[in-house]
Amino acid sequence: MTVNRRQFLKMAATGVGASLCTTQAQALQRETLKVSPDAVGMLYDSTLCIGCKACMVACKNANGMPVESTDVNPMWDTPLETSGETLNVIKLYKNGTGEHKDQLDDGFAFMKRHCLHCVDPSCVSVCPVSAMTKDAVTGIVEHHKDRCIGCRYCVYSCPFGIPKYEYDKAFGQIQKCQFCAHLQAKGEIPACCDVCPTGATLFGRVDDLKKESERRLQAKPGDRYVFPRGKFGSDRPPHEAAIAQYQEHVYGLKELGGTQIMYMSAIPFDKLGLPVNVPDYSYPSQAEGIQHTLYKWMLAPAILLGGLSYVVHRNTQKKDDEKNASERRES
Repeated sequence: MTVNRRQFLKMAATGVGASLCTTQAQALQRETLKVSPDAVGMLYDSTLCIGCKACMVACKNANGMPVESTDVNPMWDTPLETSGETLNVIKLYKNGTGEHKDQLDDGFAFMKRHCLHCVDPSCVSVCPVSAMTKDAVTGIVEHHKDRCIGCRYCVYSCPFGIPKYEYDKAFGQIQKCQFCAHLQAKGEIPACCDVCPTGATLFGRVDDLKKESERRLQAKPGDRYVFPRGKFGSDRPPHEAAIAQYQEHVYGLKELGGTQIMYMSAIPFDKLGLPVNVPDYSYPSQAEGIQHTLYKWMLAPAILLGGLSYVVHRNTQKKDDEKNASERRES
């Protein structure tokens, strides 16, 4: 059987595609990174959020972001989604009449959207120049504008659609929530957590926030509960309210390897715009595992080069044999 170059490449592509089936791909993946013991994060409790948007105002003031108006309200700061001018936004879920808070049917709920500061972030994995970094201690995912080349790989790779590029500017940049790293460096807390009046946005160590979320899930719906505000463990006056009928899962504990921004809600998380059909492992753990395996010791290029060399040698040998046979017949 004669194999030409096109057939070889086709078979090679088919073989690689078949070899990277789901089971085998998972076997190649590396372990998902673990959260640092001193990592900081946020617990957002949608049932406590009153939609005041004080966190949005505080975020803009702390980060020097401009007002972003819409055609509906041209005189007010009314962003509908995170963008190059808005790093944090409060969104609304509404169904039917929208009469009842935190009710799926004929109800409404609020949702806070910004960077989730993934434990094993895709944006950091794909950035070719280390413009996206994850602090080894705090776990904060930061974007360094002085390193960025504008490739926007982070925009395409983020499963939560967070990094935004300023397409409307001649020299646009990537913008995303930095979890007020500049304030934390001075001993302060993120601006959105600092101004939240009900404790819906709570700052603290990730381990402490996980334990706090467990206490809320274990409490009986309807019972009074003292909700901490600002920073977990601080002496700030708390907010007392009734425990809601929570979803039985805290979003961010496992999704895509875990996130340092965690969510509690009475409404299913997919209704609040969070992806739910996602694995417990991070995408980088699989992608990097496959890449490192294929290119270890230049294995994939060596196999390809060897295959191409074989095809060239085989075809050359065939032509030589045909030429010799033709010469023998003529003689």
